Amino acid sequence: MGLIGLLDRRRARSVPADALDRKIEPIVFLFRHEGLIDATPPANSLMAALPGNNDWHRLIAWLAMRLPDAGPALLNLGQDGRVELTGGDEAGSARLRVLAEDLGNGLVRVTLADPSAENAGIVVDSLSLAAMEQELEILRSTMDHSPMLAWRQDAAGQVTWANSAYLQLTDAVLDRQSGWPLPPLINLNARPTQGAASASSRRVQIQHDGHVRWYDCHTHEVTGQTVAIALPADAAVRAERSLREFVQTLTKTFADLPIGLAIFDRDRNLQLFNPALIDLTGLATGFLTARPTLYAFLDRLREGRMVPEPKDYRTWRNQMNTLEAAASTGHHVEMWSLPGGQTYRVTGRPHPDGAVAFLFEDITSEISLTRKFRADLSLGAEVLDALEDAVAVFDANGELLMSNRRYKILWDGIDGLTLDDQIAHWAKTSGESPGLASLRDALHTARPQDGLHGAMAAPAGGLLAWHLRALSGGRAMLSFQAPVPASAPATRDTAAGQIRPKGDARALTG
Repeated sequence: MGLIGLLDRRRARSVPADALDRKIEPIVFLFRHEGLIDATPPANSLMAALPGNNDWHRLIAWLAMRLPDAGPALLNLGQDGRVELTGGDEAGSARLRVLAEDLGNGLVRVTLADPSAENAGIVVDSLSLAAMEQELEILRSTMDHSPMLAWRQDAAGQVTWANSAYLQLTDAVLDRQSGWPLPPLINLNARPTQGAASASSRRVQIQHDGHVRWYDCHTHEVTGQTVAIALPADAAVRAERSLREFVQTLTKTFADLPIGLAIFDRDRNLQLFNPALIDLTGLATGFLTARPTLYAFLDRLREGRMVPEPKDYRTWRNQMNTLEAAASTGHHVEMWSLPGGQTYRVTGRPHPDGAVAFLFEDITSEISLTRKFRADLSLGAEVLDALEDAVAVFDANGELLMSNRRYKILWDGIDGLTLDDQIAHWAKTSGESPGLASLRDALHTARPQDGLHGAMAAPAGGLLAWHLRALSGGRAMLSFQAPVPASAPATRDTAAGQIRPKGDARALTG
């Protein structure tokens, strides 16, 4: 064991000292009139990774992101002759020291160093270095190709870092290539707008080229600096504006409707109503704006005697439950006859997401008009039935519209509703005669002449006088007078094809 230790110590003394003490090359730039004329290999590697065209401005921009005072100090180097800056306590800047020297004749030397590693050598294996470089390239490429704006700013509001989208927008807004320090495009100290989701987010706008761009800005604090992410929100703003205009249009439309509207959400709280609901129900505006529940709404209607009054409260409650269930599952209509003599039509319709809408319509005048119309029809039917003549009315297409009781008794019921069915029934009941042929011809004319009359054989024998009158719309009214007994002598006018009884002073020919 002692021999092995002696050999190891000899091998360690035989290794050259410079093989372990790897020399760390400094990062030094030499400029002449803002043009890079010489640099150490690490400085060339750093300059190759910086974006831009002018070497001097590229280096100043890179330094300004890490040392906010580096930009103005290097630009005023001709006055001071020598500038030395050291990073503060912020992350990423504590290990950087900048020494700029004016050498005369337009020559400027810039030296970058890490104060904590000037006298120490750090050895990193190639695999770890390659992994870090790959991850750095992925992060840099991701941020540069992202459409969102990303930047960092210090407590004084100076932008210390920004991605490519922020730089491009800054160049477009300023209409020139931006330099460091970058101007802040968004005021992070402004109060959040109504579209903000929380205190750390806000909706902001940036005007450019006559257009307004909207962004949802999110911020968080990292080591004394503010990291801000601004997501494009133009589509969301347009959608919200369209929705707001649509709601305003609906509100104006609902306000002009004579029908009361009440929309309840899935929890059965009132969410929307129109002024007509107040006029129809008499409910207070304050009560409706407090978003009452459906059952509180119906209870208040019951207190105001604006619902049908049942025998007991339990029956009324069951009826309201049935109404709510039917309205939430499908179209449901009820007629409410109110104690005050009014009649309301209540319609329930389901809405998306479990909501339900109720429409209240005052149909008192409609019901009164319907009742009056039905009364008039009943009166007209009674008048027709009271006539001694048998009366039937046909439309222009030959359909039987109405007839009185005398007509049904005369012809022993009605076999069909068309004119041809009626004529066939007349011929079957009373037989064919010249008078029936004349009546058939008169009824089949396109426009019957008013005042045509004649006579035909009656069903029970004898003569039956008929009279045809033209009505509006191509309709015709046919009346049959009481039959003349068959014993009365009669003459036949063969030329006219119509029959006239003897001794009758009234002409029956057309």
